[in-house]
Amino acid sequence: MITRLSFILAFVLLATGCSQPEVEQPAVDESANEAVSIPFRKDGSLTISRDEEDYLTLDIEIADTDSSRNRGLMQRDGLPERTGMWFIFDQESEQGFWMANTRMALDLIFVRSDGQIQSITKYVQPMRTETIPSNGPAQYVLEVEAGYSDTTGILEGDMVAFERSE
Repeated sequence: MITRLSFILAFVLLATGCSQPEVEQPAVDESANEAVSIPFRKDGSLTISRDEEDYLTLDIEIADTDSSRNRGLMQRDGLPERTGMWFIFDQESEQGFWMANTRMALDLIFVRSDGQIQSITKYVQPMRTETIPSNGPAQYVLEVEAGYSDTTGILEGDMVAFERSE
């Protein structure tokens, strides 16, 4: 009986000692959590063709420096309609992309040095840290909003040509 009373008393003391008084949390300033968004900058245009017939033209923002390629579409919540980011590398090689700090889902279109689409990785989820490979040599990568490849009919093997704005 004394053991049982000792156990109950110890349990009550332990439970009371472990409880913490409610502390009112400070109000959250939602405006402080809003991220700065970088606007789209038109640097050129890109045309996609199949069987030597153009079927799609996009405005592109060009990322051709280490800094611009590393930033990519970070701090963007979306892209204007019929636009994408065009990554240019110095030479054709296996490419790998990741989505850390990218807030929107994307399609990644890997393009060889001759302009032929090597591979397409669709619906890549935001904030992923895994590397998305080109699955073959590529000198260019086009990033567009997720689903764009499907809605416009872009296919592996299509040809891509781009030009910079003056």
